[in-house]
Amino acid sequence: MPIQTLPTSPFHDQRPGTSGLRKKVTVFAQKHYLENFVQALFDVLPDASGLTLVVGGDGRYYNRVAVQTILRMAAAKGYARVLVGQGGILSTPAVSAVIRAYGASGGIVLSASHNPGGPDGDFGIKYNIGNGGPAPEKVTEAIFARSKELHEIRISDGADIALDVLGDTLLDGMQVSVIDSVATYAELMRTLFDFDAIRKLFASGFRLRYDAMNAVGGPYAKAILEGELGAPAGSVVNAVPLEDFGGLHPDPNPVNAEDLIGHMFAPDAPDMGAASDGDADRNMVVGRNFVVSPSDSLAVLAAHAKLVPGYAKGLAGVARSMPTSTAADRVAKSLGIPCFETPTGWKFFGNLLDADKVTLCGEESYGTGSNHVREKDGLWAVLFWINLVAASGKTVEALVRELWTEHGRCVYSRHDYEAIPTDKADTLMAGLRASLSSLPGTTVGGCAIALADDFAYTDPVDGSVSQKQGVRVILTDGSRVVFRLSGTGTEGATLRVYLERHEPDASRHDMEAQTALKPLVDLAETLAHIRALTGMEQPSVMT
Repeated sequence: MPIQTLPTSPFHDQRPGTSGLRKKVTVFAQKHYLENFVQALFDVLPDASGLTLVVGGDGRYYNRVAVQTILRMAAAKGYARVLVGQGGILSTPAVSAVIRAYGASGGIVLSASHNPGGPDGDFGIKYNIGNGGPAPEKVTEAIFARSKELHEIRISDGADIALDVLGDTLLDGMQVSVIDSVATYAELMRTLFDFDAIRKLFASGFRLRYDAMNAVGGPYAKAILEGELGAPAGSVVNAVPLEDFGGLHPDPNPVNAEDLIGHMFAPDAPDMGAASDGDADRNMVVGRNFVVSPSDSLAVLAAHAKLVPGYAKGLAGVARSMPTSTAADRVAKSLGIPCFETPTGWKFFGNLLDADKVTLCGEESYGTGSNHVREKDGLWAVLFWINLVAASGKTVEALVRELWTEHGRCVYSRHDYEAIPTDKADTLMAGLRASLSSLPGTTVGGCAIALADDFAYTDPVDGSVSQKQGVRVILTDGSRVVFRLSGTGTEGATLRVYLERHEPDASRHDMEAQTALKPLVDLAETLAHIRALTGMEQPSVMT
């Protein structure tokens, strides 16, 4: 089975961001589009002789086709071995776990995360390095540069691998090992959590509803929660990964997980609800009639980490993305540990984790993780919460309210304006940046502004500098409005507006978030002219 060298043409739209390259399936299905990206990646990586690569994805439409292509190109690259999840399935945190457990040189993750799937949906690809985390900017920029000059691809003409059969197969001298998608990840979870205490909790009648949203988290949740920990059958719903996610938008927030929210606010609600996204790296936690914000979730985990075996010795530190609320900062201060504020993107946490500067980290977009892998991890976060309930004897709501009582409530919301024409989004951000120097010391609509800047980050580990990571407007009372363009969409631009107000008064902790944040919403409109520039009267999504 000889290696073929096929002519191709450069692609000029392939700049992979922090979340890799995401496009419509119809774009990836173009002749040699996927191959161009993979070849560019392989060309910037060192010689693969003797090395192991991990490959897997979230099972969305085009996943199996992409896996077979990558296997043939990996053989042409000269890898000694490729580990691929059964059926081409590996959650994003599982890819990280497998890379680390097997000492692999890296891994290719096939996912568009929480974006919709199906023939008309989205697809994505990214590379994770040997620590299990997303490739740093120097690698993604090198891939982009190479993709613009590429004129040939190298690929085996070997037959497709039987992805549903566990075991080893040779492909042009390269060993392809189809592995159990769940086993390595489940073993890692056993080292972190008190499975006996969780089993006793479920045996006592504790009820959980875990919505896997017809995505890759289903097999992991079924195997661990129901199969190993004794959650009653049916606790995990929408558990079979489907190529189109069954028509669901696999983004675990109160808008897209409305079925879960409906069950958790019903008279016979379970004790706890949870959901994970397309590739199982995000999570949402819900109590009875009570939705936990991602920012509060990170803070609660940090505050009670010593109750969990894997973190019983305490935390080295905590990290949060800049748009995430300051709840974690307040907990870290009380614990006497550092809290790092980073740009959005898990790769920034990776350096801090590798240097043992932090143990827990999180983003406001329903992503939470720790030093066990180098990705955010949805099921891990849910297991952490269940372990806390088991160890403390307190409900989800009680744990959050304790946080508010001790540290005040960080009332928080994110307003997303989706599919904005890119030129209009760029104009909006440019206008904001041009006004920054004139804002500090002024009062706008009753809001006294103390600081306005374009967030920049100097990595404390390697000294690298990241500029223009989001416009921040901070008021004298600590309230914040943050503006940032997101790179996770595939059409136009998404403007995210983050709103935070700290409320120390316990009598006001139950105020509805959008009501409490109305002055900040008005401030955001006054500063950015969102309606005039985008033509949108309301956000696409408010979470």
